[in-house]
Amino acid sequence: RRLFFDTHALVCLLEENGFTTQQSEVIVSALVKIMDTNLDMIYKDMVTKVQQEIALQQVMSHIGGVKKDMIILEKSEFSALRSENEKIKLELQQIKKQVMDEITKVRADNKLNLNLEKSRVKELHAQQDRALTQTDRKIDTEVADLKTMLESHKLDNIKYLAGSIFTCLTVALGFYRLWI
Repeated sequence: RRLFFDTHALVCLLEENGFTTQQSEVIVSALVKIMDTNLDMIYKDMVTKVQQEIALQQVMSHIGGVKKDMIILEKSEFSALRSENEKIKLELQQIKKQVMDEITKVRADNKLNLNLEKSRVKELHAQQDRALTQTDRKIDTEVADLKTMLESHKLDNIKYLAGSIFTCLTVALGFYRLWI
């Protein structure tokens, strides 16, 4: 194993800073043991190049097996799925056609009902117009009758007024003669 620092230089540095040679060597050996232990732990988790290549070959063989399985599945399962998909497409087209036919029927029924309602409304308007015309005629007739009656009463009032005036004149002339 290689150490990534100079142990003798570290011993000298420790001695320069007040440690004895024996203390410096003990500290350095403790550091070396700690590093060795840490490296052992790290090396346990690591793989060698040979092990890595073996694992890679195993993964590649598994991938090849999966590819073969996928090709087999594609030929068998996917063809079944495709035929089922085609059946569903045909059923969907039939249902779509039925829905379109129903929509056409409903539209035709709605148009017929709408036209019937329009004709009923027109007939109702025509009846209302006829009733209104008849009412207008009755009102016009009643107004004309009232005007005629008013004119006849006017003439009667004028006759009575003229008669009353002539009677008053006659009485006034009679009193005038008596006094003169």
